[in-house]
Amino acid sequence: MTDKVITIREDAGLFEIRNLMKENHIRHLPVVDEKNRLLGIVTDRDLRSAMQYRIYQEPTTATEESERIAQIRATDIMTADPISIPVRYTIQDALLLIDKHRVGAFPVTEDDGTLVGIISVRDLIRAFINVLGIEEPGILLGIVVEEKVGMMKKIVDAVTEENISLGSVLVARYWDENKRVVFPYLLTNTVTRIKKKLEALGFQLLDPMDWYFDKLEK
Repeated sequence: MTDKVITIREDAGLFEIRNLMKENHIRHLPVVDEKNRLLGIVTDRDLRSAMQYRIYQEPTTATEESERIAQIRATDIMTADPISIPVRYTIQDALLLIDKHRVGAFPVTEDDGTLVGIISVRDLIRAFINVLGIEEPGILLGIVVEEKVGMMKKIVDAVTEENISLGSVLVARYWDENKRVVFPYLLTNTVTRIKKKLEALGFQLLDPMDWYFDKLEK
């Protein structure tokens, strides 16, 4: 999460909100009280809905057309009492919550509502890039396996026998019952031999680009 959060008070004006978002390249502004407790959140979508497009884009506030809009405050457009993520939640909890509510970010709070950070889809992507180790050069394989004990060990043994290091391994659902697909990220630029070895062991190889959630039952 981002723990250095830019926040606003309820009486913040729309131009102040617009400038903060543009200057800091952000799309979510938590609204807090004097004790830093979360009251609401304003998004760039809220801002665009409240402002005419030309005014939203205009770098200054000195227009007659903007006088009425200048009277609108954060409290008028914010989502009050927004859903937040408790600071004790894990990455997977945050992922499930973001997917459920279809939002780009959530405030992170203590049990008493004190704001301690904000977590976004971008934060989660960065976290998984680190977990998967894909910043290092390598190749992702897809291997279809039967859902039974011992399959992972056979794959890992085959990879290590070829003196290839594993960056990470993911296991996911497959669209055939009683099967899973294993995605090992191999820290090598040559996979011809390991592919042949895995096929000789009876594994079905799958192009990772051919695997997608749309084929899975909901």
